[in-house]
Amino acid sequence: MEADDRRRALRDEMSRRRRALPPPARMAAAQGLRRSLEQLPEYFTDQRVAGYWAMGGELPLNLVIPPLFEREQRFVLPLLAKGHTLQFAPWRAGDAVAPNHYGIPEPVAPKEWFAPFQLDLVLVPLIAFDRAGHRLGQGGGYYDRSFAFLNDETRPAVPLLVGVAYDFQEVDALTAEAWDVPLDYVATDHELIDCKQGHPA
Repeated sequence: MEADDRRRALRDEMSRRRRALPPPARMAAAQGLRRSLEQLPEYFTDQRVAGYWAMGGELPLNLVIPPLFEREQRFVLPLLAKGHTLQFAPWRAGDAVAPNHYGIPEPVAPKEWFAPFQLDLVLVPLIAFDRAGHRLGQGGGYYDRSFAFLNDETRPAVPLLVGVAYDFQEVDALTAEAWDVPLDYVATDHELIDCKQGHPA
């Protein structure tokens, strides 16, 4: 099977498994994710924290976001930008959103936005991952383009890239492409993985 076919098959399988999760399993996973992120000091201290609007069965951030506001940190969501890249705009519960052309909700008419290099911590959605920090995304390359500057820096750097996934989205190994930007950590519903070490943080 060709590499593209393998990636397509893996995307299909993982997307199907995510969508098949019943609501109680999603809630339990959201609780597990919060416990995993609480092992990461930056989750408590970084000022600009980027996340995502969970779609297609992605692990929800609904229990991760409220504590940020309690600690007066800022939460931002991605916006599609020129050149198939991302910008990030502040968002709080109740703020208006509208779907982009992929159907993913984005903040409406934000008064301010941040470039990727202005963030401190980024919670990155993914389809599959390995313990070396390789990530399979949806295939659009938005995150890799937006954070490509990190490949010229000694990692970990700022922003810190933390993949978010269900435990079952782990695979033995993913083939890295030249343009891929590796993750620093992966937070699952079961553990926080230090990708530099390849084991729980």
